[in-house]
Amino acid sequence: MDQDDKALSLAPVVPCADLGAAVEAWSALLGTTPTFVDGDRWAQFDLPSGRLALAGTDQATAAPSVMVKVAGVEHARERAAALGLTVGEIEEGPHERRCVVRGPSGWDVVFYSPA
Repeated sequence: MDQDDKALSLAPVVPCADLGAAVEAWSALLGTTPTFVDGDRWAQFDLPSGRLALAGTDQATAAPSVMVKVAGVEHARERAAALGLTVGEIEEGPHERRCVVRGPSGWDVVFYSPA
């Protein structure tokens, strides 16, 4: 396995219809403020135990999912396709390149690497 085949980190992603309200609620629940907010698109909380991401208007999938940071989105996509999983196209975002993979029970994984 080379570096492009290894997951570097992972985080749950919660889709939110109203990101501002979600940030307010999660801030109160977690007792902290988000470490990153990108307008109504995205917010994240970096905690000692890991990251929680909130997807507003920048939802890769409408269901809760797991975001996996990888060195190479192409390799992760190819690996998933070789397993027979449903793979989406690689998308370019303002901060990342990403690809959604749907698992056999309908769960989604979003592979991404920083832009």
